[in-house]
Amino acid sequence: MNDYDPLRDYLKKQHLPEFVLTFDEIEAIIDAALPRAAHRASWWETQRSPQEKMPQREACLEAGYIATRQADGKSVKFKKIPKPR
Repeated sequence: MNDYDPLRDYLKKQHLPEFVLTFDEIEAIIDAALPRAAHRASWWETQRSPQEKMPQREACLEAGYIATRQADGKSVKFKKIPKPR
C-alpha cells in the first residue's frame, strides 16, 4: 500500500475538471503530514521527470489528474487528464 492511496481514492471520486486542495486538506485525506519537500513545485509536477516514479505523483496519475503546486505554496491544483478520443 502506498501512503498516497487515500489521495488517489479521493481524486477518483471527483468529477470536476479541476479544483484546488490546500496542504491541510491533503493531509486530512492521507491522514498524515506532508513532507517538507511537498512545498517544492517539482515534488508535485507529474509532467516533470516522468521517469522518476514518486508515490504522490503516481497516485494523482492513477486517478486521472495532473497536480501542480500553486504559487501560494500552500495548495495544489488538480486538473483532469483529458481522455484520448
